[in-house]
Amino acid sequence: MYLYQDAISIIKAFEGFNEKAYPDQITGRDPYTLGYGTQFYPDGSQVKQGHRCTKEKALEYLLYEINLIADELDKLNLGLDLAMKQGLISFIHSVGWDSFLYSSIIDHCEAENYVLAAQEFGRWIFDSEHNVIGGLLDRRRQEASLFLDTGCYKGNLLLKAFRNYSASPEQVAAIRRLEAEINPYVLSEFANKFTAAYDGDFDLSEEDLRLIFEFQK
Repeated sequence: MYLYQDAISIIKAFEGFNEKAYPDQITGRDPYTLGYGTQFYPDGSQVKQGHRCTKEKALEYLLYEINLIADELDKLNLGLDLAMKQGLISFIHSVGWDSFLYSSIIDHCEAENYVLAAQEFGRWIFDSEHNVIGGLLDRRRQEASLFLDTGCYKGNLLLKAFRNYSASPEQVAAIRRLEAEINPYVLSEFANKFTAAYDGDFDLSEEDLRLIFEFQK
């Protein structure tokens, strides 16, 4: 199996295969795209109107593009594992390298704030008129899910968060965002079980309480 198979699967699923080059939706002309999202050939020349390719050639172009992205990511020394790298490969293949550099993902990865990095994926789902593109929304979810599917997070994301909880404004904000997304019945059941399993009082310092209440104002 190819090293970046998960990234390939996401890209192929959402790009689809196009034998004939098609124009940009905004310009109606360049850049033209064919295969699995290819706009430039390995020799650097641009895909043009009337160009065609086979599925075999399309996959060859895609593998070249993926390896190119992977090599550029390695140069950033972000300490990514394979899952994180694959999530970013699909994301970058979709939005382009310049857009990736413009995002906050690199900063979050350098600070090891991987959850915030994954949340940044969700900002890149709009068209030129700021309307949500349904296909991009699903793609970003899959890319973010793959990005967080790492050895240090898989199955232990909440446990790690609880251990590192310090009641900082950022952590409180993250918890509130999570609460807003979780099904209320699931959240209520969790709260009941979690409270029932805890016999003591919550040990929050005055500084913890001050930060919490200041954030809630």
